Amino acid sequence: MRLILVGPPGAGKGTQAEILCARLGIPQISTGEMLRAAQAEGDLPEELARQMAEGGLLPDAMVLELIGTRLTAADCRAGFLLDGFPRTAAQATGLDDMLGKQGAALDSVIALEVPAEQLVERAVHRRTDKRTGKIYHLKSTPPPADAELEHRGDDHEDVVRQRIATYETMTAELLPFYDARGLLRRVDGVGSVEAVAERVRAALSPT
Repeated sequence: MRLILVGPPGAGKGTQAEILCARLGIPQISTGEMLRAAQAEGDLPEELARQMAEGGLLPDAMVLELIGTRLTAADCRAGFLLDGFPRTAAQATGLDDMLGKQGAALDSVIALEVPAEQLVERAVHRRTDKRTGKIYHLKSTPPPADAELEHRGDDHEDVVRQRIATYETMTAELLPFYDARGLLRRVDGVGSVEAVAERVRAALSPT
């Protein structure tokens, strides 16, 4: 299957992507990781590498070229799961065109949905044990008394709300784009990891 997975920060997208890819036997393709790898290997022009380091966005054509090359790899023959791209309707159109040239097409776009207030609550109470890297939640999965806890900067309420707002702005045109094509599958992201994974599975099952 050729899939796209989208969801707001804190929705559990990474966990669900890992489960889904293992079940389907397909690779998870993160454009962020691809760009960082290209930068580390010196494959990005100096100007673009500087632009990326400063938090700027790279041209859609360059990102599409990287994705197109990645999708020709042997591990993508059974499909793939795209994470982090597309973010706009223009990028989605470019992706459709690129896949068409490869004789392929998307099967589904999965959108994990979690209310904003629950996303904030998840992040604000999340703590990481600096010794082990294990993540705890002060209410639902409290840490042991001897844990050396760290509250990440991007888990503070003002940062989380800004990231949610950015996501909502992004998907305001992206989700309707795929909905109009009959590809969008909205999945309730509230509940246990297992419950959400089962909803994702059901959303992808033939009706």
